[in-house]
Amino acid sequence: MQAFVYKSLAKADTYVYLRERDGFGALPAALAQMLGELRFVLAVELTAGRKLAREDAATVRANLGARGWHLQLPPGKALDAVDD
Repeated sequence: MQAFVYKSLAKADTYVYLRERDGFGALPAALAQMLGELRFVLAVELTAGRKLAREDAATVRANLGARGWHLQLPPGKALDAVDD
């Protein structure tokens, strides 16, 4: 599965993975507003054996498949619930 990673310019060390390049319509409105402007960082193939630095690739794949996006927060940070 291909994933497209974007960095939030409004929230430090916060990234969103999208199933489709520039597929921002998949993001809930409240999340998109919180993230602010997003800058493309990289495209990555999330194969079964793929290791990611801060995220579990299987979890990212599951979130991309179920809702089209996955949010990566800085270590130790939590986010209030965001409606899908």
